[in-house]
Amino acid sequence: MSSMKFINGISALLLLATVVACGGNSTETESEIVQEETVVKEPERLYGIEIEGYTITNDTVRSGETVGGILGRRGISAVMVDRLDKASKEVFPLKNIRADNAYTVFSRHEVDSLGERDVVDYVVYHRNAIDYVVFGFRGDSVTVACDSRPVTIERRYCRADINSSLWGAIMEQNLPYALAAEFEDIYQWTVDFFGIQAGDSFAVIYDEKIVDGKSVGIGRIWGAEFNHSGKQFYAIPYAQEEGKLRYWEVSGESLRKQLLKAPLKYTRISSKFSNARLHPVHKVYRPHHGVDYAAPSGTPVYSVADGVVISAGWGGGGGNTVKIKHAGNLQTGYLHLKGFAKGIKKGVRVSQGQLIGYVGSTGTSTGPHLDYRIWKNGTPIDPLKVPQEPAEPILESHRARFEAVRDRVLAELRGEEVVGGKITDDDIFGKAAAADSTATPQTSRFIE
Repeated sequence: MSSMKFINGISALLLLATVVACGGNSTETESEIVQEETVVKEPERLYGIEIEGYTITNDTVRSGETVGGILGRRGISAVMVDRLDKASKEVFPLKNIRADNAYTVFSRHEVDSLGERDVVDYVVYHRNAIDYVVFGFRGDSVTVACDSRPVTIERRYCRADINSSLWGAIMEQNLPYALAAEFEDIYQWTVDFFGIQAGDSFAVIYDEKIVDGKSVGIGRIWGAEFNHSGKQFYAIPYAQEEGKLRYWEVSGESLRKQLLKAPLKYTRISSKFSNARLHPVHKVYRPHHGVDYAAPSGTPVYSVADGVVISAGWGGGGGNTVKIKHAGNLQTGYLHLKGFAKGIKKGVRVSQGQLIGYVGSTGTSTGPHLDYRIWKNGTPIDPLKVPQEPAEPILESHRARFEAVRDRVLAELRGEEVVGGKITDDDIFGKAAAADSTATPQTSRFIE
């Protein structure tokens, strides 16, 4: 036993000597000894759900489909649908699900004592291109959560000539269609969009929303210039009242006026104000103290100014008619309506831009259109020639900050270098204001 211990001791000494010798002669350093690290790969997710093990299918809500029918076809019981209905009331009521919107199903294949089947754990309903709702079905419980896809904001600039119409110019330039609606909202008091003609032009600075490399809409309009009938109309964004963005002329006058230029959108003028027009039905010449806007049946009609409804009912040859009294001894009339908006009746106060009815062809009419009329002190006047009074201009207390914003917007519209940098929400709303109230995750970059 003692001899064995002696031999083991000699072996240990020889091993130690070898290690020391190697350490003294080696050119390697401790930093060259690499320790292997374990890399943990993040699981792939879609709408916040780990996708491993799931079969993912996309579908669309069809007209007339119910939530119960959609889920029932995928094995979700009526009991679970009822639980979902209760759980979603305060988050996203199921009644808000709309036909033609997409949804995504996460299902997994399960084998147990009952056999094989596909089990749905999640259904994601797409409210729009950005926002979605995740309905979860795990075990006997349900969950409802709203979320949004990450959005990249790209700031763009465009200048274009109009050859036929605003819509035509936007399509020719491959611009977002939503720009047409934004232009009509911003310039609805000042530009006659029914009189657009070849030779008009526009320039605009706007944010485009990008999700997964695709355009999904537009955001802020940072400034615009509209050249119509030889006149230039600018739109400078600025919030004079806390949190209320408005657009202004370069002089500081508001683009908002007492009356909207027209009570509806996306249409054309088929007949103007006249003291002797050949009536299309009676075939005799008689006064037509209004403007006819040809539009599809059901097109929304809006009040052109704040006021009080003085009548809403049958108007003989005018069919369903709404008349509204406004400040300045003005009165407006909206004839041949298909029907009235909810709550529109005599004595009701309405706001400028409020929905009051829908284009129709009631009364003496040859087709769907709106006959729009204005009276001043009881005398009919041409709606296309009504003098317009602007809303309150920029106050002196805001003048310096407004002009600083204006000058930078004008420089950007001209394609010049912007001294001080391109304007931001801090410039428009004041540094204390938040950039945007939306909770959508966003990154930004400028695109020329």
